[in-house]
Amino acid sequence: MAQRNAPTGRHRRLAMEMRRMREQAGISIQEAAALLGSDRTMVSNIEAGRTGLSDERVRQLASHYKCPDPALVEALAALTGPRRARHWWDEYRGKLPEGHLEVSEVEHYATRIRTAQTVHLPGLFQTEDHARAIFEFAVPKLRRLEVELRVEHRLRRQAILDGNSPTPYLGIIHEAALRLEYGGRDVARAQLEHLADAADRDNVTLLVLPFSVGAFYGAGQSILYAEGEVPQLDTVQLDAPLGADFVDAPTPLANYRSLLDLMEQSALSPDESQKFIRSIAREL
Repeated sequence: MAQRNAPTGRHRRLAMEMRRMREQAGISIQEAAALLGSDRTMVSNIEAGRTGLSDERVRQLASHYKCPDPALVEALAALTGPRRARHWWDEYRGKLPEGHLEVSEVEHYATRIRTAQTVHLPGLFQTEDHARAIFEFAVPKLRRLEVELRVEHRLRRQAILDGNSPTPYLGIIHEAALRLEYGGRDVARAQLEHLADAADRDNVTLLVLPFSVGAFYGAGQSILYAEGEVPQLDTVQLDAPLGADFVDAPTPLANYRSLLDLMEQSALSPDESQKFIRSIAREL
């Protein structure tokens, strides 16, 4: 097994899940090493993502750990993938913060995406002018090249919603995000019209939380919930002052699923939401 100096987000997740599987089985690192006929250093390297895993080795470890969930085992085996495969976001490695690239990777492999936004509009539906206006408000101020790279990257992320197998998407947007006029009235109007048009897609559902609902669960949060091949491989991404935070532990994942369910229940219907977005656009 070859050493990996810089594992991808998927390989780090695989390593973490293999450790979690071992711990749930009540097996120590020393015992796992004995089962594999190796030493504890190899097991530690596997669980730290420093050593690559084949799909066969994943199944072998799962058998040793007596994992009762064959669907999880196969989903983990699929995470091994080609270790040197390149994707479009690799073009931005060293140019953008790693969190931006991990968001791209999480979205690319998601089987379904749910988001909740209370201040910003979903990045997957932002127009070029709107995205540029947002990045120009960054503190500390970004250089022009950095702004353009981030805009370009954000627009390229949107490809997952197109094509022959577009990713199903459900977005919850608070009215406050709809009324912030980034870039001025003309840019804001074009952005809202673009957002309302996006709701016509078969794979897209947009729900609005109007001011009239008052207080609501999840107020102030920005949540991206990416569903995996099995629920254990779901991922939550949260915006943070210094970048993106990723959550993958079982209990927080369950809590975020419940939170999004509650927010969805408080929102307008899809048709009402689309009309609401268009009505705000007409006001501008």
